[in-house]
Amino acid sequence: MVKDSAQVPTPIPSERRMHKNIGELYRWHFRDRRRERLFLASLSFLVTFAIVRAITYSIRAGFGPFRNIESSNGEHVHHLVWGVLLLLIVGYLWLLQEGTGLANTSTTASNLTALFFGIGSALTLDEFALWFHFVDVYWEREGRQSVDAVILFGTLLWVAAAGAPFLHGLATHLPRWIKRSGEEK
Repeated sequence: MVKDSAQVPTPIPSERRMHKNIGELYRWHFRDRRRERLFLASLSFLVTFAIVRAITYSIRAGFGPFRNIESSNGEHVHHLVWGVLLLLIVGYLWLLQEGTGLANTSTTASNLTALFFGIGSALTLDEFALWFHFVDVYWEREGRQSVDAVILFGTLLWVAAAGAPFLHGLATHLPRWIKRSGEEK
């Protein structure tokens, strides 16, 4: 009896199978374009959130090259605005069936829209408390709601991406690659 391919688990590489490099390992773990798109969206979401938080902390503390962006009339432009714009652009592209990951679409466009979706989501959810309260509470107690929203959404993306097999494979193979590259010298 043949199982439905969606129900067959992804095989784990045997310990004897040696991937030559990170690119081969990546392609092996992300043969399914949907899984790759979810992984890329998750990764860009989490990285963007970390970078945005670091930048906002540095702006608030007054160190580093970063400053608030202001409109021509002096109003602060929240990064939520850029996130919403990115999400609108990605949504529009997906309506046009560009970068959706379907068989007849470009893999590059598919991966880019997944990355931009993750970035836009992080920029938007980092200021969740602002659009929930209609008041800038980023540094107040209520601002914690943004972090909670990011944790929930990030967890959902990461679990859906099932990037764990790739990361496990990377952790398994990286020491071997390092050892092999040292032997070749």
